[in-house]
Amino acid sequence: MTSTVVYKGFLRTELTHLQSSTVIENDAPTDNMGKGERFSPTDMLATSYGSCMITTMAIRAADMNLNFDGTKVEITKIMSSDAPRRVIGIKADLFFTKLFEATAEQKEQLVRIARSCPVEKSLHPDIKLDVSFNW
Repeated sequence: MTSTVVYKGFLRTELTHLQSSTVIENDAPTDNMGKGERFSPTDMLATSYGSCMITTMAIRAADMNLNFDGTKVEITKIMSSDAPRRVIGIKADLFFTKLFEATAEQKEQLVRIARSCPVEKSLHPDIKLDVSFNW
């Protein structure tokens, strides 16, 4: 088992990662009767994509002895305006610090790794992915 999810009332859930006992709370978004005080489940879906790209790139960057610290990804989740409610797009803008120095070949490898991360490979093909790498 990976995690547990417990409904806490008021459209909030408590998620526990069993290996580490880390706890995260989710809220329904304000446009769906929630408080919007925490990540919504769809926020986490989109944010997981950014986290997965950065993590897989960081593994490879370490192998290449590149300074990856401070790399950031800004995520914009795009929801459908009609039924059914669903994520129809994710915009991911990656930004690298001035300390990150890589050759064109290394950058190409990192892009390929980011674009084949497990979350991207798990997303429905109808979700439009708009990814930019700002070196």
